[in-house]
Amino acid sequence: MGTDASITSVNSRRTNLFLRFGVLFIIITAFAVMYLSNLYFSERFTQKTRGNAERQLSLYSGRIISDLQRSSVVPLLLSRDTTLIAALNSSDFVASSQRLISYQDDIGAKEISLLNAEGRIVATSNRQKLGSFLNNQPVYVAAIRGSDTVFTSFENESGGTGYYFSRRVQSSNQTVGIIVVEVDLDGLFDTWSKNDATLIVTDSEGKILLSTERQFQNQTLVEALSNQPVLTTMERALRATGEWSGSVADAYIRGQPLFRIDEKVPFQGWNIVYLASYESIRARVNGILALEIMGYAMVLAVMFYIMSKRAMRKSFVFQAESAELRALNDQLTLEISQREEAERNLQVAEQSLAQSSKLAALGEMSAAVSHELNQPLAAMRTYLAGAKLLLKRRRPEEAISSFQRIDDLIERMGAITRQLKSYARKGGDDLQPVDLRTAVQGSMSMMSPQLNQLEIEITETMPKHPVMILGDMVRIEQVIVNLLRNAIDSMKVQGDRQLDILLVAGKMAKLSIKDNGPGIENLDNLFEPFYTTKQPGDGVGLGLAISSGIANDLGGRLLARNVSPRGAVFEFQIPMIKQETVKAAE
Repeated sequence: MGTDASITSVNSRRTNLFLRFGVLFIIITAFAVMYLSNLYFSERFTQKTRGNAERQLSLYSGRIISDLQRSSVVPLLLSRDTTLIAALNSSDFVASSQRLISYQDDIGAKEISLLNAEGRIVATSNRQKLGSFLNNQPVYVAAIRGSDTVFTSFENESGGTGYYFSRRVQSSNQTVGIIVVEVDLDGLFDTWSKNDATLIVTDSEGKILLSTERQFQNQTLVEALSNQPVLTTMERALRATGEWSGSVADAYIRGQPLFRIDEKVPFQGWNIVYLASYESIRARVNGILALEIMGYAMVLAVMFYIMSKRAMRKSFVFQAESAELRALNDQLTLEISQREEAERNLQVAEQSLAQSSKLAALGEMSAAVSHELNQPLAAMRTYLAGAKLLLKRRRPEEAISSFQRIDDLIERMGAITRQLKSYARKGGDDLQPVDLRTAVQGSMSMMSPQLNQLEIEITETMPKHPVMILGDMVRIEQVIVNLLRNAIDSMKVQGDRQLDILLVAGKMAKLSIKDNGPGIENLDNLFEPFYTTKQPGDGVGLGLAISSGIANDLGGRLLARNVSPRGAVFEFQIPMIKQETVKAAE
């Protein structure tokens, strides 16, 4: 019997060792596979996306050339129009403007103008410019000096740049006027600005002529791309985490990494630049990595289940071996029962009191959990509904992106439950430098489904430089989300909804959230636990109490007031930290 037990024990140890090594091997393999998959699929999807971008760029370049060529032949045709020549000779322009308007509709030009020999506009498709003089503009000077159709561009009255084809109108070998056609390239780029990509056209000297980003006008391409906002320390860290595939961005616009493709436009030495985001590539690669992680997690779960079953069998053996010890323990229990009898009544009373306290704490904690998790659950419903619709439309890749957002919300729910104890504890633990602007953006992203559903008009005013405070990102976002949710709930029943978000930096960082709801009835009890004006089921009155506690723990405070003619303002004040403190923390 002893020999059999020894052999069984040795075999059991070998099996457990084999399982442990198997788990370790699977974990190492999982990291290796995910790393290689990330590199492979990132490169593959990047090449595919760049190929599609190059084809689109060729189409964009062809469209620009097509519009320019179509407009370039118009001055030649109109310079031979006998009706216009007769009007210039007789100075009778009664019907000339209407004739140019009809040509404009047929050609698709932005504007057509007829100038007399002195450079005065005598007929135009834009009647507001009748009588204006262009004799000092390049469009007139170049046409007078040249014998063919000439192309010019100059700043127009609206502050933008106009693009013109002009040509002399001659009668009996004498110049009697100038015909000017303005090309509508701005309208073309207004249409393209609705796409995700950024398009920029530069001249031979690198100056930006046209762009879907209007703020780039009249700059060089180098200046436009170098004038982007500098990333904060936290943004750089997040950017490095999100770009672990090793891809290097060609440019940044509004903090987004972009890849760049250039192509020559066969006109006046122009060049067209195509800038597109890496976000679609990242989303597709992350979806594949999520599936791989899920597969390895299932394999590990099976192995852990096998190990747990073996551990249970071993525990049964240990229970049988300890039967004698339990018998001795029962004997000792009988011997000391009289001594415990005197203490039993006191213990019963203490246990009753402890149970009552536990039930009260459990009720409060349950209410807090329900309150804090309501917002992520609402966002998850929205993303889940969108994912179902995408799957019905056979768009699985975009549905995977929604599932990834749901996974992020689940992670956030876990973080919220860990932070619920903040209402009862004092602050000062694990605080880090935090950019309050980043916390506001994160909270707005969390609340985006509710904001979009209610069609709330939002005005954000924040400094361009970082607003650094000492705190906990999750707890700060918890305060901001509670304030946004209260503002949204106060405006649900009205038609016009306006939300103003103002961040001011000084000795104290002040974040104000203003709504145009009916205001607050009882300001004195607003931050008391379980005080609420909402209907049953919509809130338990813990959000503002928890938020006020977090603000106090971080050395700040939470204020509320009504504004005229209607609405309420919540102001979150928290001390700012000096730049030396931020550098020391880094």
